[in-house]
This record gives sequence, structure tokens and C-alpha cells, in this order.
Amino acid sequence: MKIELIVNGVRKTLDVEPNELLINVLREKLGLTGTKYGCGIGECGACTVMVDSEPVLSCLTLAIEVNGKQITTIEGIAKDGQLDPVQEAFIEEGAIQCGYCTPGFIITAKTLLRENPNPTREEIIEYIKGNLCRCTGYVNIVKAIQKAAEKIRKEKL
Repeated sequence: MKIELIVNGVRKTLDVEPNELLINVLREKLGLTGTKYGCGIGECGACTVMVDSEPVLSCLTLAIEVNGKQITTIEGIAKDGQLDPVQEAFIEEGAIQCGYCTPGFIITAKTLLRENPNPTREEIIEYIKGNLCRCTGYVNIVKAIQKAAEKIRKEKL
């Protein structure tokens, strides 16, 4: 069946199977490999993308479910060659080790900061609990999200 998506601001028309997962469409049909396939059962968050500005696990989402919607992947976060404040903070705080989980964390963090521009440490920990990282121990990830929140607040002044 034919579906239409707006992916990272670009309208795409695609033929998909009724049971085809969004992650496979993004990675295999559109070449957007920044979205990672982790567990395949919705437990790790590596495949998180935004669908109409809300975080969604693309490994559990059928492509036909997002017909007509706006999809933002990690490739769509930076604007005009300029990293997003969340991306910058992850680099500055060393919140990246192997990097496999990073796209999902960044998408999740962007959503959190849109909903709550001044989260407490505890609120950050609660919000990211669906994203797993086997390398960092989360300390620098939480620091990066706190730093990104500061950056975003300063930009709005």
C-alpha cells in the first residue's frame, strides 16, 4: 500500500507492506540509519523517533500507522549544519560512549525539554527510564540533559 510521510521536513511517498515496521522503512527504504534497531520489543529505546512531535518506538510501530504524519529522526535534529543544544550537550558532557543508544536518548531528551524546560534530576531520570545504555552508567546522560535545558533556557532569553 502507498503511504505518505513528512520525514525530517521532506514529503515522502512510499510503498509499504501492511506489516512493515517504521524502523525498517526509515533505515532500509529511506537510508536513515541513525535510528538504531536494538531489542525489537520496545524495551531499549534505541529506535525512538518523533511522530508529530511525540516520542515513538519505531520497532513497534507499523509504517501504515504513521501515514500522513511528521516523522523526525536523529538526522533531522540538527538545523542548517548546526547541532541542536541537546546534541551539543551530549558531546560536551561525554554522554556518548559506543553511541548506539544516543539517537534514542537525544530524541527522548528533546521531547522532555519541550514538555518541561526546567526538569529536576529526578524528573530526567524518570523520563528517560525507557532508554537503556550499557556503557555510560547514565550519569553523564543526565548531566547532558541538564546542560541542554540550561542552553535552551538561555537561548530563549
